Amino acid sequence: MTADLARTAPAYRPAPEVTGDDPLLQSKFAVPEPPRFLVARPRLTQRLARGVREPVTLVVGPAGAGKTQLVASWAASGASGFRTGWITLEEDDGHAPVFWAYVLEALRRAGVEPTPALTAPDRSFLVRLAATLAEQPSPVVLVLDGVSHLTGQQWATDLEFVLRHAGRMLRLVLVGRWDPPLPLHRYRLAGRLEEIRSEDLAFTTTEATELLTLHHVPLSHHGMDQLLQHTEGWAAGLRLFAMALEDAGNAETLVATITGNEATIAEYFVDEVLRIQPDHVRTFLLETSILDVFTPELAEAVTGRTDARWLLTALCRQNAFVQPAGDGLTAYRCHRLFAELLQAQLNRTAPDRIPGLHRRACAWFAANGQVSEAIGHAAEAGDWDLAATTLIEAHAIGRVLRGDPGRLADMPRDPSSAAGSVVAAALALTIRDTDEAAARLHRAGELMAPRPGGDGPAPAVALPLALAHQVTGVMLARLRDQPERVLQIAATALAGLENQGEPRAAEVRAAELRILELRALVLVAKGDAQSRIGAVDAAAVTLTEAAGAATESPELRIEALSHLALIEAHRGRLRHAERLADQATELADRIGLDTAGRPVGAELALAWVALERFDVDTAGRHLRAADPRRIRPADGMIHAAFALLRSRRLQARGELRSAFTALGDAAPVPGGQAAPSWLSRELTLTRARLQIAMGRPDLALETITTLAGATPSPNGDAARDETAGVTVVRAAALAAAGDAEGARQLAEPLAGAAGVPAPVSLDAWLVLATAAVRRGRAGEARAALRQALRAAAPESQRRAVQQAWGELRRVLRDDDELARLYRQLRGAPHAERPSIAATADGEIVVVETLSKREMQVLEGMAAMLPTEEIAASLYVSVNTVKTHVRSILRKLSASRRNEAVRRARSLGLVTEKPAQPT
Repeated sequence: MTADLARTAPAYRPAPEVTGDDPLLQSKFAVPEPPRFLVARPRLTQRLARGVREPVTLVVGPAGAGKTQLVASWAASGASGFRTGWITLEEDDGHAPVFWAYVLEALRRAGVEPTPALTAPDRSFLVRLAATLAEQPSPVVLVLDGVSHLTGQQWATDLEFVLRHAGRMLRLVLVGRWDPPLPLHRYRLAGRLEEIRSEDLAFTTTEATELLTLHHVPLSHHGMDQLLQHTEGWAAGLRLFAMALEDAGNAETLVATITGNEATIAEYFVDEVLRIQPDHVRTFLLETSILDVFTPELAEAVTGRTDARWLLTALCRQNAFVQPAGDGLTAYRCHRLFAELLQAQLNRTAPDRIPGLHRRACAWFAANGQVSEAIGHAAEAGDWDLAATTLIEAHAIGRVLRGDPGRLADMPRDPSSAAGSVVAAALALTIRDTDEAAARLHRAGELMAPRPGGDGPAPAVALPLALAHQVTGVMLARLRDQPERVLQIAATALAGLENQGEPRAAEVRAAELRILELRALVLVAKGDAQSRIGAVDAAAVTLTEAAGAATESPELRIEALSHLALIEAHRGRLRHAERLADQATELADRIGLDTAGRPVGAELALAWVALERFDVDTAGRHLRAADPRRIRPADGMIHAAFALLRSRRLQARGELRSAFTALGDAAPVPGGQAAPSWLSRELTLTRARLQIAMGRPDLALETITTLAGATPSPNGDAARDETAGVTVVRAAALAAAGDAEGARQLAEPLAGAAGVPAPVSLDAWLVLATAAVRRGRAGEARAALRQALRAAAPESQRRAVQQAWGELRRVLRDDDELARLYRQLRGAPHAERPSIAATADGEIVVVETLSKREMQVLEGMAAMLPTEEIAASLYVSVNTVKTHVRSILRKLSASRRNEAVRRARSLGLVTEKPAQPT
């Protein structure tokens, strides 16, 4: 056997001659005494016990990670069940005769007899030692504490040979700051290696709590979380913190103030980590301490070195408190406490170098498209002009205008550069200080203007700077409620966005997205301005384009969709309006907007759609969700739309006086934006319609006279639509005043005419039907009503029909064709179909739409289920079911449940279940 081993032993390389006859130090064989505040760590000692069943157990971590204490407590407990020898290694112990002398003595003390004589650590010695170990009756565990102190590789090669040929009778526990030069990959691949590393050695919350309890330091859960986050579970840091807090009167307060620069912690880092590093490595660590997470490329840009990757790899391998950030090795970071110490030392020893380091970091981040990080480093350098220029060159002014200034929120308000002045204007707009914003924009314009013999902005900066100036000007004009000014500047800004130069390759996608965000921002403002001056068709086109451009800016997309949905509802395109509003609310849900940030405009559009379909309950629900008091500052469009829809809902419930009063809530709000002209016109027309319904057509005619003298819309189509709407209401007033022929003459050219909005055309048909009834022309009335029902059917516009019902229902008697058209008047299948019932005398009654939940309750009623059973099947309370039943009875014009079921069956809302065969 010995001969076989000799043939595979590594070639022996003679070690330098050992001088003197130094005795072995007995303290090196002693298992370290446990500290007074030892925390039991069974999760790790169990892994050690499992590990010594295999050849190699590795315990590796940074200084102060608790490696030696862990292994010593396990060895002293005798939990392994094996004979154990301990060696505490130091520098120069890797010298072959010294190393093997200590190994032999440790094995002898562990009970290995007889050990071969160490005449010289040659091949013969290794073979004889391996053979001796292989013949042992039971395994022996050899703990080598401090293997990272050993230099060279020969000791590891020789030791691995002995381990490999000891017949599983030798088990190694290797403790150090980095991996020893053994072929660990071979044991790892074979599943014969147990590894306990830095992340395993980090204290858990339970272990940290026990340590502080031993030190009599009470901390709350929050305080403990802070402490663990700050120390990252580092054992020495926790112990030093505990000692510092032990005599403190209020540990809870102090735990947030102690840093890596605290005296005892700083002394530990300097002595255990920095002292052993070469000068160039210490400089590298100090200079990169200004960075949080960094790549080798970033480190090289900041330090000016070309070997950062090699240095970082070496520091990681040494567990020198530099570690990979994340799962890969592409980025690194320092331990938080270590970074704090390095920053403090850099600030103390070389404060004049810090701004330059931050400027280099800013340049690297900007070149790589990481704008926020670049601005942060410019701010740390105190170079606010650089920060502003970086933002503008990256086309990122939009984030400031949308209320996300980041570090720029700390920028002084009196910058000296054009870029700084533009950013200062944008910051002023975030707090709605339009006067300050205007002054800063004016100053920026002066600085941007070419001067005789002076220098203007560099060409690379000029285009982005001009664009940022224009976009900020658009937002200023919008806040000042100057729609014409918005349109003027927006045209220039949109042209500028089309002519921006190609971004750097490293930031192409990010730059494209930021330019797209600016485009969406300008388009939303332009669409809003068009809407406010009454150019609704143009506004619809612009807002549609804005919603498409805002795919990566959800808040802007929600704003565009919501405004567009209101316009489409106004134009009678109810299905499209509903889809747009649903997209806005679904997007708000997806990005987690809170109640204050919900899209009020979308809720109002849904309420508008529901009212046009005469679904009063659904409209009420959306109106409750769209309380305009949540909008700060007040938006005239939201307030006006809310007042309009609330009035219409009250009118649908028969509360005419309350409906008329509700229109007064649309008055302009001080400090807020004015309502769009189309919405103001709609409010006036609604007031006139209410006056007609209240029997005062004379007042209605006076009311719409104010519209006749109003400034017409600059848009031709919009002006035509406005005139048509006024004409139809005037015709309705004339009909109510007894001038049926005059009403017919006004309404007839608009009924079904090309280019007339659908709601206006529908109203014109209904006015013609009403006028015909008053003139005694039943045939003409039926023909007009038939056209009205056909016009209302595509979008289920039931509200206008319902409001004219009082005078027209006699026309429907004994007319099967009109009854059929009524049944086709639906906004959506099943639950949203209009309910049409016939009374005993043949009169057709139109009732409100049933909601989805009401349909479910109705089906339970039809199945003759008791209220309690319906509630259980729907997982709602009995009171909720009773509320739905009352609503069903009202909508179906029924006084009892069985009457409501019969009417629902006649409408086809529920079906008669076939009788079960007996």
